[in-house]
Amino acid sequence: MAQVTLDNVTKVYPGGVTAVRDVSLHIADQEFVVLVGPSGCGKSTTLRMVAGLEEITGGTIRIADRVVNDVAPKDRDIAMVFQNYALYPHMTVYKNMAFALTLRRTPRAEIDKRVRQAAKTLGIEDLLQRKPKALSGGQRQRVAVGRAIVREPKAFLFDEPLSNLDAKLRVEMRAELKRLHGQLGTTTIYVTHDQEEAMTLGDRIVVMKDGQVHQCDAPLAVYSRPANRFVAGFIGTPAMNFLPGQLALEGENVFFDNGQARLALAASQRQALRGWAGKDVVLGVRPEAIALAGEGRFAGTGNTLEALVSVVEPLGEKMDVYASAGPHPSIIARVDAQSTLATGQRTTFHLDMNKVHIFEPGEGGRNISLSS
Repeated sequence: MAQVTLDNVTKVYPGGVTAVRDVSLHIADQEFVVLVGPSGCGKSTTLRMVAGLEEITGGTIRIADRVVNDVAPKDRDIAMVFQNYALYPHMTVYKNMAFALTLRRTPRAEIDKRVRQAAKTLGIEDLLQRKPKALSGGQRQRVAVGRAIVREPKAFLFDEPLSNLDAKLRVEMRAELKRLHGQLGTTTIYVTHDQEEAMTLGDRIVVMKDGQVHQCDAPLAVYSRPANRFVAGFIGTPAMNFLPGQLALEGENVFFDNGQARLALAASQRQALRGWAGKDVVLGVRPEAIALAGEGRFAGTGNTLEALVSVVEPLGEKMDVYASAGPHPSIIARVDAQSTLATGQRTTFHLDMNKVHIFEPGEGGRNISLSS
């Protein structure tokens, strides 16, 4: 087990296409770090450079204290689990798991011990004599993980390992991977495009876009204090609502005004935002920070939006309400499922202004309320 460090790592493909730009990360020994972002953001390329499957154009990668820029993948002492499992179809589960150790000329007794121990850990002891074609997707994924475990590497690398599984099995395997990490304590780098996966698995998550790191922090910190508008919109389901407008001063108070609503910002944000009076900004508010008039949450503050309901989605205890508020056609609120709202009905939304964020204009606009 070991720390993994990336210093200003860059990948430029022939033709000048930059896939990864100056990425610097320090992944501590036994830490579980998740790289997350939309397709094409550079997360898998970053992982493949750590694995040695992609040459780096610039920067340095260290595993433990060893620079591995020019070290072959087989000599980096890492184990990688792929999206497509990459099992040998003609081999049994036992032989698939033992294969890497056999190539290393590990003693037969040690191979048997490691394979059976890994199989017990993963609950696949009864599958050792089967071939991959006789296994379900979840069983194949366990075998792929088991093949990595038996190598006892310094680091595990996972490249979207659950994306081929159905929704129920993905949830089960997420819990299994979390349990395994707690049990094995191996440094882990995990790539996914699924932000829910990232939030539930990672000790820290690294949000990437266009080959760059936009934020690296604990999952709840990224959720509650997004560095910019891209991170705020990418992390969270349903996505954060964004309302363009301007900030205005009135005595000691700072208001957000978009011509349809005038919302008083929380006292904790006023000092940081006073200098933005009269300037264009974007207000961000998560669906759970919006309530209906009858719920009692956030009532009495006067911070309201009048809206016309377009869609109601029941979710059991909660429901998502999609509505238009003036020029904004896609406000989403997650509210109490006991509400009797119906499509076409007018309603009043109350906002929790303590949970509101103010961003600079533009998709990557900085969160200017963070200094408050």
